[in-house]
Amino acid sequence: MSDLVIVESPAKAKTIGKYLGKNYKVVASVGHIRDLPKSKLGVDIEHDFTPLYENKRDKAALIKELKKEAKSADTVYLATDPDREGEAISWHLAHVLGINEQDTVRVTFSEITQTGIKTGMSHPRALDMDLINAQQARRILDRIVGYKLSPFLWKKVRRGLSAGRVQSVAVRLIVDREKEIEQFDAQEYWSIDAKFLSSAGKKPFTAKLAEVAGEKFRPLTEEETNKVLKLLENGEFVITNIKNSTRKKTPAPPFTTSTLQQEASRKLSFNARRTMKAAQELYEGVEVPGMGAVGLITYMRTDSLRVSDEAKAAAAKLIEETYGKSYLPSKPRVYKSKSNAQDAHEAIRPSIISLTPDKVKGALTSDQYKLYKLIWERFMASQMENATLDTKSVDIMCNDCLFKANGYTVKFDGFTALYEESKDSEEEEDGALPGLTVGEKLKVKELSGNQHFTQPPPRYTEASLIKALEENGIGRPSTYAPTIATILDRHYVERDGKQLKATSLGTVITDLMIDHFEKIVDAKFTAQMETDLDKIEAGKANWVDVLKKFYGGFDKMLVKAEKDLEGKRVKIPDEPTDMVCEKCGKPMVIKIGPYGKFLACSGFPQCKFTKRIVNEAGGNCPVCGSKMLAKKSKKGKPFFGCENYKDCNYMTWDTPIPDICPQCGATLFKKAGKTGQVYCAKEGCGYVRPQGEDSSK
Repeated sequence: MSDLVIVESPAKAKTIGKYLGKNYKVVASVGHIRDLPKSKLGVDIEHDFTPLYENKRDKAALIKELKKEAKSADTVYLATDPDREGEAISWHLAHVLGINEQDTVRVTFSEITQTGIKTGMSHPRALDMDLINAQQARRILDRIVGYKLSPFLWKKVRRGLSAGRVQSVAVRLIVDREKEIEQFDAQEYWSIDAKFLSSAGKKPFTAKLAEVAGEKFRPLTEEETNKVLKLLENGEFVITNIKNSTRKKTPAPPFTTSTLQQEASRKLSFNARRTMKAAQELYEGVEVPGMGAVGLITYMRTDSLRVSDEAKAAAAKLIEETYGKSYLPSKPRVYKSKSNAQDAHEAIRPSIISLTPDKVKGALTSDQYKLYKLIWERFMASQMENATLDTKSVDIMCNDCLFKANGYTVKFDGFTALYEESKDSEEEEDGALPGLTVGEKLKVKELSGNQHFTQPPPRYTEASLIKALEENGIGRPSTYAPTIATILDRHYVERDGKQLKATSLGTVITDLMIDHFEKIVDAKFTAQMETDLDKIEAGKANWVDVLKKFYGGFDKMLVKAEKDLEGKRVKIPDEPTDMVCEKCGKPMVIKIGPYGKFLACSGFPQCKFTKRIVNEAGGNCPVCGSKMLAKKSKKGKPFFGCENYKDCNYMTWDTPIPDICPQCGATLFKKAGKTGQVYCAKEGCGYVRPQGEDSSK
């Protein structure tokens, strides 16, 4: 006989099994084994919102096996993830396996290491019904909104649409931003910039005109600018003041779920789903030579900035050994979590501090390594000393005109020796200034008036959207990635490079929701719902009462919307194109269907001709000579394929370029990766362009 430990994933089971040894059998539930039914609402609204759970059909064989293993075990431990969802999975397992929810069989692991497993197994507890009820309330809320609103959208807009409590607010943020951009009225303004040479420096430095006759200078027209430029002609530019000071630059705190997703987007160009997949793998464990399976990071769904004393001590030891004592702050850093943080887990950090990215690189996939390196460096930098900058502000006068130049030099690099946080919009930083003295006359290398226009707010990226959701209190660490994936999959939002842009479908749905379900797409209302869920988790609110309060208002909105739009349908506007229908000659338009955008004849329903949208990449297929198209894999990776895909299956990751092969006249391709080698892909040709030779030769 032995003890049975049930976790969520097979990878996690393998890692934990290694640490627990032969007296334990570790198996995986592979997520939920019980859930609300797919084919109906599954919630008895009339009887206190009782959920009608049922065993998942695709888990029948697994449930049978789990029951068999549980029956023969001395003790069954439920060791699913340490969050609301994990607690609910354990509760469902207990129900199916006949385990009393008051039995002390629930164990959690904040990290999958020997220490983490030992600590978790030595502190079993009963199931936390507050956590479970918070998860149930969220699940039921989302089910009610989805199952009640989606059929309404089917009737009033188009079949196959869906609405969600958090996703609808996320789409609204993007739609509202798009409207701001469309309505933005750019304002003209000018600046006067100068490049000066000093006697001490060979390189010119830049200064901006800040004041004229003691007044702030911001001309709105070229005429105003030229008037001041004339005043400066043949003038003498003299340094009147130099202010030297010191500035401290502090490191960013270790990662939470949202900041990890934001930074991985900015630094690695990972979307949120890709980030969380790699993070899950790092948490659950990978095979490290000489160590076996080991979890490399702490739990990755957290909004806490707390770090254990042991981890701080290990980081301090490694920092001192690697960089020296001067890179350690006088006392370990403490970062304060946000007021609404659940603080159930530590911040995301390496579970074994001494395992540097280089030590484990060979054991990791490319994504795992990049993300682990990001997490390790961010955490280590967060425990290092401030950087110290010597700053210099210089005033330069000419004919009552004040120019200002600012610069800095790094006095002590501190944490920046290892890592610096990226920003959503890269600001132009001041550089170093040459040695300058008060009274020095400067030589003007360039003096110019420059026209500018105020810019509209930028579209959201995944990073900035996650930041906005977090700042508005919408969703929680576990919801950001699936929310963004959903609104993209539903074609309410599309990618434009790194930016997220609302589609006509997303705009129509949002406008409809604002008109008839204002609270559902209201950020403050949704944030309050999240606060209520947190109160349930903390044992300060009853989950049934929270659902009753929500449903009363929601049901009234639904009844009124049905009445207001009786017999009406909302049309999704088509996007015009300059193409014509191949069958009837009428203009073609772009429509959005369940599978995305497609071309259709504007003469519908008389003409039902449709055509898929293709992005021509330029160049021809080296096999059959048809056009090459730019495509994307299921994971979003760009590749190129022949348009004649039914008869010719040629595809490549390499990019077709405008140049043709000097030997055979076929399209040339540029290899993906660092080499960028240009070659001919036509069979039997073999041409490779010599490195460094340009296309004109």
